[in-house]
Amino acid sequence: MKAVRRSKGPTVVDLQVRNSSTRKRVYRRVELQALAEHVCTEEGAGPRAEVSLLFCDDAFIATLNRDFRHEDHATDVLSFPQPNLPAGDTVLLGDIVISLETVETRCAGDRAAMREEIRLLFCHGLLHLLGYDHDTDDAREDMTARQARYLGVPADAAWKE
Repeated sequence: MKAVRRSKGPTVVDLQVRNSSTRKRVYRRVELQALAEHVCTEEGAGPRAEVSLLFCDDAFIATLNRDFRHEDHATDVLSFPQPNLPAGDTVLLGDIVISLETVETRCAGDRAAMREEIRLLFCHGLLHLLGYDHDTDDAREDMTARQARYLGVPADAAWKE
């Protein structure tokens, strides 16, 4: 499903971040904030948007994945969009959950690679909150192109299986 454009002006994002993972000091909040504002502005999210980001470990995300997607395994990122109910001039986009344990494993503990992977997963989750999906080849191609553009990377670096 394609996101609906709501506004043409810049978007200020209230990014609420919580880290319940045993992995600490891996992400750079200022980079995620800038990425969120860039993506939300380009996607026309409105003058203000709110996003919640939770970093966790595999056991917690596996429980969420089982309970909400009926898949009994850990995954890298989950998104939980909120209904499009504006709170004043703020659009509550929803929640993103990222497993830092999966990120660490995927990146073999390389901190710089982990930060890039977190940016990729955050962008992916944010696009889901904005209404994008990858349930067809065309939708996946569109989402990959958007991720590549927003992250400033080639398309083959913008998608992880």
